[in-house]
Formats: sequence, structure tokens, C-alpha cells
Amino acid sequence: MDYKTIKKSEITEFLDNLIKEYEIAAPIEKDDIVVFDKIKSSNGVILEYSNSVKSPKKFVIPQFETLISYNTNEDTTNVKEHLDEQKQFILFGARPCDARSFLFLDKVFSDEKNRDIYYKNRRDVVLIISLGCTQPQETCFCTTTGGGPFSSEGSDLLLVDIGDDYIIQVITDKGAELVKKLGLKNAQKDELAEMDRVIKKSEAKIEPDLELNNLKDKLDNSFDGSDWETLTEKCLSCGVCTYLCPTCHCFDIVDEEKNRKGERIRIWDSCQFPHFTMQASGFNPRPTYKERYRQRIMHKFSYCIDNYNMVGCVGCGRCISECPVNLDIRQVLTSLYYSMLSGRT
Repeated sequence: MDYKTIKKSEITEFLDNLIKEYEIAAPIEKDDIVVFDKIKSSNGVILEYSNSVKSPKKFVIPQFETLISYNTNEDTTNVKEHLDEQKQFILFGARPCDARSFLFLDKVFSDEKNRDIYYKNRRDVVLIISLGCTQPQETCFCTTTGGGPFSSEGSDLLLVDIGDDYIIQVITDKGAELVKKLGLKNAQKDELAEMDRVIKKSEAKIEPDLELNNLKDKLDNSFDGSDWETLTEKCLSCGVCTYLCPTCHCFDIVDEEKNRKGERIRIWDSCQFPHFTMQASGFNPRPTYKERYRQRIMHKFSYCIDNYNMVGCVGCGRCISECPVNLDIRQVLTSLYYSMLSGRT
């Protein structure tokens, strides 16, 4: 892996140069929270932040997306597929957990057997420059799910804050091509030593408070367990956890038509919503909070392993910090794990 350096004072110039050639989304403050949005200049970009409330998955899976539009007359129907040419795009300043989530989404939407052309059309032009976490939050558990505050998975370049400078880890060929054009200088031995110190210090701040060894097998054997109802009784089925989650990807497709003109739209949906599994007959196989929250846990920590060989969670902690009733997924998993060990379920 190659390592380059850039002074913090040069980041604004760095971004403004990139904006000339790329569309760029970066963390900014909007309505008193940090969000990722497209920028026209480096003004307002925030790099001293814990994490955004919303994940940046919207740039590859928009919350609302027109797939096709159509119009009809008495004789014909004209259909237009909305696969517009995409400009080269940089996601700048994303946390490693969010960068890693793109690898999971790739498995869902870019598999050879189930390739989503709309997703791939956007994903192919994305280059991710992530920003390592020097101050993980109490709700972070990325190390438990296979990542870390400086995990390079999913990133093309990774910035490491070493004081007055950033070390830039060059991870992919796309990242190498970009830094080559920018002419950045090589990192020195003392700078690399400081980077290692920063990384170790940050990793030590994340408590290993989850036990996932053999969790999948235990979950599979506890589907009808009695603990599910107790653990999930305060869930509101509001869907906040799924809408903020960087790996949740459920969607609905609706047709809207007026005056013989219409659109087929894909919109985010949530397995936590009461009507998500409602059948036309009126029967709902997941009628209560218990079945819906159980689906969320089983999907992420069992079914995703079966289907994609990867846990469907990157440990970003948004579902913990933003849950209106303080339902902590770590506590749920821990309770399930130890109740299964004791044979209660």
C-alpha cells in the first residue's frame, strides 16, 4: 500500500481542484446536524465530526428514484428508461463504516445473478475517500462486525489525521490514479509511525462488548424463542433504524399515473413497518413488533451470511443513538446470545 501526505491547510485547495472535474459529496452542517450533500466549493465542508446522522447510501440508492416513465394514447405506449449518464463522483470524508457498507450493497445489487442496472449505473462512477475515526462514539461497534475505525474496506483512499497533516492511504487502482494526478508527496517514516500510533489509540477506545462467535447458529435455533417478545416490547416500528442504516436496502415500487402519463418509482421501505408484509388477502405474517424486529436481527446476522457471506451490519451505531426508545441492538444481541447459551430459548 502506498502512503501520501497532505497538509490540513491544503485540503480546501485539494477539494476545489477536484470539484473542477468531479461531482463531490462531503459532510456539511444543515439544520444543526451533519449530513452528506453535494458541494460546489470547499466552503462549509466539515472534517471534525463524529458521524453524520444519515448514511451516504442515498448516492447509490436514492430514497426516491424514477425507474421508467411512460405515456399512452389510443394506439401506443411510449416507455423511457431513466438510465442517464453519470458524471464521475467522489464521496469525500465518509467514515470507514459507511465506506464498508458499500461493499455489502455491492453484494446485494451487483451480484452477477441479480444485477440492478440502476444501482450499477451510479456505483460504477463512485470513488470513496474516507476519513478515519480518531474519536469513536460510545455507540460504535464496528470492530465487532469485522471493520474498524480505520478499516480500508470499501474505500479507494483513506485519510488518517496525524495532527497538522493527513496521511493518505492509497487502497485501490482508482485511488492511485487520482493521487497520481494530484502529485502528492510520499509519507515519511516518522509520519507513518505517528499514523500507527493514532490508529492503535483509536481502536482501543471501542469496547469489545459484543460476542458474535457462533451467533448465527444460535439465532437460527432460537427463532421461536420466548426472549424475542421481552427484548422488543418497547419497539415502536417507526423505521428510524432502517432509514438511517447504511446497509438496509428494502424498497417498494409504485406506479403513479395521471392523464395517461405515468412513472414507475422505487422508494425506500422498511421491514419494521406494519404493512411491509401485508398480503392482499389481509393476512400479515409479521403482525407485531416481535416478528418485525426479529426479522431485522435475523436478516442482518443470519440470512445475510447465508446469502452474501457477510454480516449485514457495519457497527456504525446510528440505530442506537437515534432510536427514540433507546433500543440498543448490542444489548439485544448480547441478551439473545447468553440466553441461548443457558438454554432459556
